Amino acid sequence: QVQLVESGGGLVQAGGSLRLSCAASGRIFTLYAMGWFRQAPGKEREFVAAISMSGVNTRYADSVKGRFTISRDNAKNTVYLQMNSLKPEDTAVYYCAASRQLTVTTTMYDYWGQGAQVTVSS
Repeated sequence: QVQLVESGGGLVQAGGSLRLSCAASGRIFTLYAMGWFRQAPGKEREFVAAISMSGVNTRYADSVKGRFTISRDNAKNTVYLQMNSLKPEDTAVYYCAASRQLTVTTTMYDYWGQGAQVTVSS
């Protein structure tokens, strides 16, 4: 089992920045690729970013490419999502998740955090 706890959400104006953190506990962190997903009201959960076990390889949704950066600190069992140039359409609950492979597919993730609300005002 892997337990995931997100933090760092909040309210920010358009054009601002936030950094989400996701602390992992349980099984060995480096066994898992990590991903960030988001879900806005009335919409399906969508992929945002993912990072490989080593942190060398990353994947991004087109909608966030160039604005968001995913990173991980394996010594701290933590993955981050730095979000810059935020837009109102980025408003959603953001979830971190763990998978045994680097993937953008929601169903390939085995463990999920409880979510963190990000609200971007215009």
